[in-house]
Amino acid sequence: MVLLVDRPSEGVVLLTLDLPDRRNAMTDELTAAWVAAVDGLRGDRSVRCVVVTGAGRAFCAGGDLGWLESGGASVDALRDKMLPFYRAWLSLRALDVPSIAAVNGPAVGAGAALALSCDLRYAGPAASLSVPFAHLGMHAGMATTYTLTEVAGVAVARDLLLTGRTVRAEEMLRLGLCSELLDDVVPGALERAAMVAAGAPVATRLHREALRDGGPVSLERALAWEAVAQPVTMTTADLQEGLRAKAEKRPARFTGA
Repeated sequence: MVLLVDRPSEGVVLLTLDLPDRRNAMTDELTAAWVAAVDGLRGDRSVRCVVVTGAGRAFCAGGDLGWLESGGASVDALRDKMLPFYRAWLSLRALDVPSIAAVNGPAVGAGAALALSCDLRYAGPAASLSVPFAHLGMHAGMATTYTLTEVAGVAVARDLLLTGRTVRAEEMLRLGLCSELLDDVVPGALERAAMVAAGAPVATRLHREALRDGGPVSLERALAWEAVAQPVTMTTADLQEGLRAKAEKRPARFTGA
C-alpha cells in the first residue's frame, strides 16, 4: 500500500501518503492510488472533510523527477505528460467537501503545491515548505503560481519562487501559509476536520464555492452571491435542525437536506 485511506471519525477521511523511504514522492504508483482514492470519495455523501498527510518524517517531497535525467523529450511530449499529472493531484479541489493538509514535515515542490491546494493547512513542529523549482532549473508546476498567490499573496509568492528558500513552521504561520501550529499535527488536524464535518453540508459547500479563486472580486458580487446562497440555505431542513439544536442546547445533527 502506498496510500492509506482511513475514516477516523464521522464524516472525516484521512489520506496518508505512505512512501516514507522516498519522503512520499509522487511516484506513478502513488499517483494512480491517489486518483483512485479521490475518485472513490466523489459523490460519497457521508464524507464531509478530507485530511491529507504524509507517513514518516516528510509531508511530500514532490514529483519523482528521476525520469527527467535522461533528457531528450520535446516540449509537446512533456506538456502531455505533466498536465494529467497536475490534474491528478489537484483532483481533491474538485470534491464538494473541504480539504485539510496536516503538514507533518517538509512539503517540497509539487508536495508544497498539494498542501497549498487544500482549503486549510496546519503545521507541525517539523513542518516546512519550499518551492525551489528555479533552483532545479525549471518553472513551477501544478498551479503553484496560482495557489501560492491565492493562499499568501503575490509578494510571498515572488519571495518563495524566486529565492527558492525554505520556510519553517513559525514562518509558515507568519506568512499565512498555515492556519495554526499544532504540536501533534495529525490528531490536531483531525479535530479541526471534525469541526468542519459538523457544519451543515449545503452551507459549507456554498461557503467554499463563494471563496473559490480568491473570493468575491467586489462587495457587490459578494452581496449578489449571498442574496441567493443564504436564502437557499434558509429553505433547508438543516436550518430547522440548527435552530432546534440551538434552542435545546445540543449539537446539531445535519443531514445535508
